[in-house]
Parts: sequence; C-alpha cells; structure tokens
Amino acid sequence: MKTFLIIFQVIISILFILSVLVQQRSSGLSSAFGGQAGAIKSTKRGAEKFVFNTSIVLAIIFVLTSIAFIFV
Repeated sequence: MKTFLIIFQVIISILFILSVLVQQRSSGLSSAFGGQAGAIKSTKRGAEKFVFNTSIVLAIIFVLTSIAFIFV
C-alpha cells in the first residue's frame, strides 16, 4: 500500500507541476505585482478554465495523499 501511495503521489506531483507551468503567466499573482497597468479583468474560459480547475483538483489530491502517509 505504501509503495502504491508513493508512485501515485509522484505521478500526481508531476501532473500538478505541468498544469501549473501550462497556465498563462499574466493570469496569476504576477499581474498583481507589476503586471500590466491597464489590464482588463476577464474571466477564464475554455482550456484556461479547464487547466485552472485541474490544478486545483491535483493540489487537493496531492494533499490528501500526503495526509494518507500519516495513517499508513
């Protein structure tokens, strides 16, 4: 069981890293600190929204597998 959790967590962490790197640079906190001055606030649509939601889900799964190590 512990080996399965380790392999699962490595796969989730790689997917999480890739999903964060795929996101647009100006859509995160970087725009709040030195981003474009007159940028218009827009909502996430399509693939951008999918990648954003996928990042959130992967982060939650990563935290849950980390907590699962305590009980195994």
